[in-house]
Amino acid sequence: MKVALIGVGQAGGKLAEALSRDPLAADSVVSSLAINSARADLSSIGLDTLLIGAERVNGHGVGGDNELGATVMQEDANEVVDAVSGRVGSDCEAIIITAGLGGGTGSGGAPVLAHELKRVYDVPVYVLGVLPGRDEGALYQRNAGRSLKTLAREADATILVDNDAWRQAGESMDEGYAAVNEKIAQRVGLLLAAGEFDAGSVAAESVVDSSEVINTLREGSLAAIGYASAESSPDADANLNTITSVARNALLTGTSLPDATTAESGLLIVAGQADRISRKGVEAARTWLEDELGSMQVRGGDYPLDSERLAALVLLGGVERSERVQAFLDRASEASVAEETPDATESLVNDDLDDLF
Repeated sequence: MKVALIGVGQAGGKLAEALSRDPLAADSVVSSLAINSARADLSSIGLDTLLIGAERVNGHGVGGDNELGATVMQEDANEVVDAVSGRVGSDCEAIIITAGLGGGTGSGGAPVLAHELKRVYDVPVYVLGVLPGRDEGALYQRNAGRSLKTLAREADATILVDNDAWRQAGESMDEGYAAVNEKIAQRVGLLLAAGEFDAGSVAAESVVDSSEVINTLREGSLAAIGYASAESSPDADANLNTITSVARNALLTGTSLPDATTAESGLLIVAGQADRISRKGVEAARTWLEDELGSMQVRGGDYPLDSERLAALVLLGGVERSERVQAFLDRASEASVAEETPDATESLVNDDLDDLF
């Protein structure tokens, strides 16, 4: 699945860099760009970069103000679209924006950028958005709540990553973020590689192509991605239970949004050496996922990978009803009350999505 990758803000730029380096994503990412309002943050990113808001904030960033982040992105929209235009070729099947939803430039700028890109291009525009952890302060919770509600309208789908789920005890914040970025890159890299499978290499029993990914994400505005792997036997028949087990773990313990077991659609990809993949196992795992999600729209397939381990990747579309999403929005609303910003609080509990423009 050929994609153009755009990182917005500090966290978004680092995540875009990690994804562009992932070996499985190498053939899928046709171009990458990091956009920020802070010049110093761009200097450490190993991608092409674009500074926005120079006239308003002079390269010093927006200081966590996501309304200002939205403003500088809107004011420089023409320059941004021009920079992107040379990177979205005829073979590009989607645009992926990566952003941390708690900061200023990412949370404010990503919805504006998604809106502008959808006006210009007829390919899906997805956002890979990182939710702030509980310990990141009320401002970050409020920013992410507002950004998430706006992204639900502006992007074709937003794949959520919950920082609290993946950071390990004892890690510094920088270490935790770097580890989370690598885990996200591993999952999204496999998803893109499976959608870009070359049938002329190693035969897959049931090929997953980019249309499967797009159709899965079409079913709702919020999405999640899960992953798990295990050692396998050289005998495919002996791996039937292994495949069902890793599929269960991918959904129940390995998702980017924990407890997201209710979804409108799903996609299961089983990866490993072709002669180790049990076709009965893949179908059994797909059927289990269908029952667990309560959805008849669950697609499945396999992806040949040179590894003695078997891996399962689960993509969930339409996870808006997830308890984790509601718990986060409640936390963001409480943060707005604590910050004494009643207008923002109202936007989190109102059915009308907050407009950051």
